[in-house]
Amino acid sequence: MQSKPTIAVLGGTGALGSGLVKRWAQAGYPVIIGSRSAEKAQESASAYSAASQPLAVRGMQTAEAAQQADIVVIAVPFSNHADTLSEIRQSVQGKIVIDAVVPLVPPKVSVVQLPSEGSASIIAQKTLGEAVRVVGAFHNVGAAKLAAEGPIECDVLICGDDKEARELVAGITRDAGMRGVEAGPIANSVAIEAMTSILIGINRKYKVDCAGIRITGLDSSDLL
Repeated sequence: MQSKPTIAVLGGTGALGSGLVKRWAQAGYPVIIGSRSAEKAQESASAYSAASQPLAVRGMQTAEAAQQADIVVIAVPFSNHADTLSEIRQSVQGKIVIDAVVPLVPPKVSVVQLPSEGSASIIAQKTLGEAVRVVGAFHNVGAAKLAAEGPIECDVLICGDDKEARELVAGITRDAGMRGVEAGPIANSVAIEAMTSILIGINRKYKVDCAGIRITGLDSSDLL
């Protein structure tokens, strides 16, 4: 019996998505790279297999990847968010969907410009329906940190209306080398997604790479 759920990362060929793919594959999770182009996804997956990851990484077209997975992660640009939600809606019913999308609006990506609905995660929950447990996470972790080796010294804020889903996402976050901090219902994703633009501005102002968030006063044992 397979002990770990299969995770599909839609947008898994991009910077954020590929970092998540790498970390979960190294932690022993079966991972599927989802992309609009099945060929591009398969090419990316073959590179992980060639690197002798603990488990082979597969590549599929977006809808098929969502269908085959137990947990689906959306890591696409905001401009592709609505189309991705529409494409996977039927495939993710009854599943956990992790929305890592941030509504950045170029060229002023360091300015908070949230959608009228409030956040990308709220849009995902409304679009996919009540049978899908949407969890917002990984908005404030730099792709370069994910691509590097070892633990990441920043926290992942996790929000969603389903407590069990939040706890599960916190667990796979720990397995990926980060602390997962439960941050309340999906409504709180508004503040979490907005923080990404602030962090981008901090990076530019202080000429740092991948500034992140750390919640003080928490012992790691509090998060287990």
